[in-house]
Amino acid sequence: MAFRFVHTADLHLDSPLRSLALRNSELAELIGDASRQAFTATVDLCLAERVDALVIAGDLYDGDQTSMKTARFLAVQMTRLHQAGVRVYMIRGNHDAMSRITKQLVLPDTVTVFGGRGQSVIQPGAGVDVAFHGLSFASPKALETLLPKYAAPQEGAANIGIMHTSLAGSPGHDVYAPCGVADLHSHGFDYWALGHIHVRQVYSGASTLVMPGIPQGRDINEAGEKSVTLVTIRDDRSVEIEERLTSVAQFERVSVDLTGALEWSEAIARIRSGLDQSREATKSRYLVARLGLIGASALSWAMIRDRDLVVAEAEQAAEQVGDTWVEKLELDLSAPAVGDSGNVADPTLELAQSMRANTNSEAFRAEAREFVSKTIADLPPDARGFAGKDEAGLEQFLNDVLARGVDVVTAGLKAGATG
Repeated sequence: MAFRFVHTADLHLDSPLRSLALRNSELAELIGDASRQAFTATVDLCLAERVDALVIAGDLYDGDQTSMKTARFLAVQMTRLHQAGVRVYMIRGNHDAMSRITKQLVLPDTVTVFGGRGQSVIQPGAGVDVAFHGLSFASPKALETLLPKYAAPQEGAANIGIMHTSLAGSPGHDVYAPCGVADLHSHGFDYWALGHIHVRQVYSGASTLVMPGIPQGRDINEAGEKSVTLVTIRDDRSVEIEERLTSVAQFERVSVDLTGALEWSEAIARIRSGLDQSREATKSRYLVARLGLIGASALSWAMIRDRDLVVAEAEQAAEQVGDTWVEKLELDLSAPAVGDSGNVADPTLELAQSMRANTNSEAFRAEAREFVSKTIADLPPDARGFAGKDEAGLEQFLNDVLARGVDVVTAGLKAGATG
């Protein structure tokens, strides 16, 4: 009989919404609780599939967590697994290393939390015994590979390695216990249950390596549906994996082209249609949309000027679609080129073109660059990233701000001309 388990990682329970500026308190509550709901869905999956084990490859918590509400929640979920005879094997990740709950929470005896000595645990199976190998690092930083600390494969058993690692590196993730994919393949284990990188990755070869990704996205940088992995190990030690959805709220970028739109009602209808199409393609219960309006439209100045009204209209359209929220509005609109419709040249638009030419001059950019650099230097270190992390990021920030400034000034002038 096959041995089956669910593999997850990087739940980051109760992680703060640092980059999510939510105007709607209900949406804030939804996203704030989504990581717990995703873990509950993972436990539900374990029980529904009658698996033998749940594997958590690090970062169950999100740092220096002191909430007893979280402790109670975890105790309830672990008890559900314990009562169903599902064993839990987990390691600490870099975020868990900072958590007080990691050290204080009392768990059922069916839960194994691997320490820092490369522990191995055998779980007998009906067809094949399974050896779980895990290692936790006590510090939030691990700059060297941990692979040499893992035991050799147990002969005659299916061997599962559990590791929190940045592999060869990934954008947006700290270097943590780096390790090459080829090195993991050559170690002799049948399956590597990995964690740390929030994007799902599967590496086939001598063994099966799976980075399941985060089971619930927390902001637009973790867009798309999120999942865990259901693993089946057959008596011949062959491995089969299935991706199972767990995300409750799914972040997506929704781009709506307003090119040629002449009436406000037409623009709102396009926004509603874009949200509706994205909602239909979303598998998670809720869609959280980063709405981007693009294209050349005569409405561009009005929408830039009346941004709050556009947000309100978009939020109403999302409510009508159902289970959909607009998390942020981004405008990348432009007016039709001067003379495109055979009209007399618009002096306001000609002024906009002149301002845009000035902002593109090196002298103007040099002054702007100096001003931003001085502003950054006066800010505390954790607030200095708004203008990019390097010179290229700063230049892109200047491009965006200067272009947006011209649009805002022009929108105001157009409003005065037509008001």
